[in-house]
Amino acid sequence: MTTKHTGTSSSARFTFAQSIILAVVPRIVWALLMIVGRTWRFEVMAEEGVTPAFHGFTPGREIYCFWHQCVLPCAYYFRNTGATILISQSFDGELITRILELFGYHAVRGSSTRGGQQGLIGLNRVLDEGTPAIFTADGPRGPIYRAKMGPVKLAQLSGAPIGSFHLQPQKAWIMRSWDQFFVPKPFTRIAVSWGQWTIVSEEATNDELPTLRDQLDVTLERVRMRAIAHLAGKDLA
Repeated sequence: MTTKHTGTSSSARFTFAQSIILAVVPRIVWALLMIVGRTWRFEVMAEEGVTPAFHGFTPGREIYCFWHQCVLPCAYYFRNTGATILISQSFDGELITRILELFGYHAVRGSSTRGGQQGLIGLNRVLDEGTPAIFTADGPRGPIYRAKMGPVKLAQLSGAPIGSFHLQPQKAWIMRSWDQFFVPKPFTRIAVSWGQWTIVSEEATNDELPTLRDQLDVTLERVRMRAIAHLAGKDLA
């Protein structure tokens, strides 16, 4: 599979120990996730007027966002879709890239701190090819539940709409990390919650982008709360 890179990703950037980790860990994670993922029970919901991607239409020229904490269930659930995700140029980013490649994803390298502009240009090319672009909206280092400007800047550049989703497991191990990263337990229910589109006009000014980013935050948090409520047997409609 071809990985779409912007920026460097040479193995010379890493220590010997890191190179060993990069060679071994991705396949272990892939194998474990494929085994455990088969036990998960996904329950899909969407806000009014929204058709869940991959369950009612095939994504194309769209941007999708989710919170960093649900990377693991997302990696399994959307496997083999050929989507392209923006991943940082750090060692952690390289590790994540190699894992996601095994699940059928592509990667464009860059982040809010390094290679950001190159990353946006790379994702815009992906959109022009008719395939979706994906952001972990609050990644790679947070703060939690606060989207970076990248998705709205890409939407301004491309004219593509932004879709929001969240995958919430009923039972999971929660990591002591900035994103409260969760590892769903075997046989758990996982709510797949989809929200309304965030539209950014190509004519939007840079001064308007922070407000649009706030709208994206609100949507992402709303779908997260709906997923939690669903698993608790509550109705937020």
